[in-house]
Amino acid sequence: MTVTLNHTIIHARDQVETAEFMTSILGLEPHVMLPPFAVVQVDDTSLDVMETSDPISSRHFAFLVSETEFDEIFSRLKARGLSYWADPFQKQPGEINHWDDGRGVYFKDPNGHLLEILTRPYGSGGLEAKHPNPLLS
Repeated sequence: MTVTLNHTIIHARDQVETAEFMTSILGLEPHVMLPPFAVVQVDDTSLDVMETSDPISSRHFAFLVSETEFDEIFSRLKARGLSYWADPFQKQPGEINHWDDGRGVYFKDPNGHLLEILTRPYGSGGLEAKHPNPLLS
């Protein structure tokens, strides 16, 4: 058996708002309500959004997308006037990165979770190549 990630739980102030944000920005099918979760399906993995009034710790979610999907998602980000960064530390606002001969960008959901879209997995340019990503250097 191959081990795969089936689902993860994401805490949110408003689970429907968060699920709708993710599905609309990423171009996914609408979420499904399976109480107590709003389930966002991402390929074989689901993001199970759970509403809470407790403090929310920011988490990071990275989505590997095609070049065409990147363009579509990035257009939706800009159309909504959302802030975005080229790096996870948010030191390069209004920019995208070109790590591993691909493209990537970071942005936040309504709860402060840091979402990322990228067109090439990090490290796919080969270990011998110097990588501009400070996390992989």
